Amino acid sequence: MKPGEANNRKKRATKPEKAHIQLRVNGEPVEVAFAPHKTLLEVLREDLALTGTKHGCELGECGCCAVLVDGKPVLSCLYLGLAAEGHEVTTVEGMARGPALHPLQDAFAELGAAQCGYCTPGILLTAMALLGKVPRPTREKIQQALAGNLCRCTG
Repeated sequence: MKPGEANNRKKRATKPEKAHIQLRVNGEPVEVAFAPHKTLLEVLREDLALTGTKHGCELGECGCCAVLVDGKPVLSCLYLGLAAEGHEVTTVEGMARGPALHPLQDAFAELGAAQCGYCTPGILLTAMALLGKVPRPTREKIQQALAGNLCRCTG
């Protein structure tokens, strides 16, 4: 081993390279640098300061972390941030366009659909994706679409 080689190895091991990707988040072009092991959930919350997407089980079982990637619901706790390169990501912060809430957000507020509100962003985005595909879904279709979203307040 050459002098200083051990120190260089330590530096490399403790300071991982950052990944740099470009994507669109809530309709805006974004370039972000982050540790390559991070999930999309971590990139959104920690690197882009979009905290509407919630940490839940981190096992893909509760749906709190649901976001839309190219219009399809994705559990961001299981989706590597690197995989979002070149894609359109929509978070709850991007549902509204301008000062008015998205109609789903209005309906949830009017009907008291949020208990503590922790699971609400994932449910809203999953419902938004469903309505994008099926404008007038049956009760059964709604239940199927939301089956992966768990509300700890109501079950």
